Amino acid sequence: QVQLVETGGGSVEAGGSLRLSCVVSEYSVAYYAMGWFRQVPGKEREAVATIDNDHTTHYANSVRGRFTISKANAKNTLYLQMNSLKPEDTAMYYCAAARRTFCLNVDDFEAAHWGHGTQVTVSS
Repeated sequence: QVQLVETGGGSVEAGGSLRLSCVVSEYSVAYYAMGWFRQVPGKEREAVATIDNDHTTHYANSVRGRFTISKANAKNTLYLQMNSLKPEDTAMYYCAAARRTFCLNVDDFEAAHWGHGTQVTVSS
């Protein structure tokens, strides 16, 4: 059974940093594209960052230059380093595994599996 388990969320002040992790079971982080999404209550889930199987990365304009997506194939784990956090980054963050090995951009990502999410709260 495929499982994606996110950790690392929490509460920080604006300007702070957090690192999210997503441990994946029964699905290859090395082979498939992976991504991070976020959702605020009452709004649609939005893509934050994706990484292809060859480590090519894509970012939403709102986080480019502040967030970094990476993966450790040997650990089957996905990461999201978030720096210079802003109050508008407050959301539930979800890890996702794609159906394909790559995507053209963050909006081209087709998720096959989702994690349950980890809350990130940024105070001003």
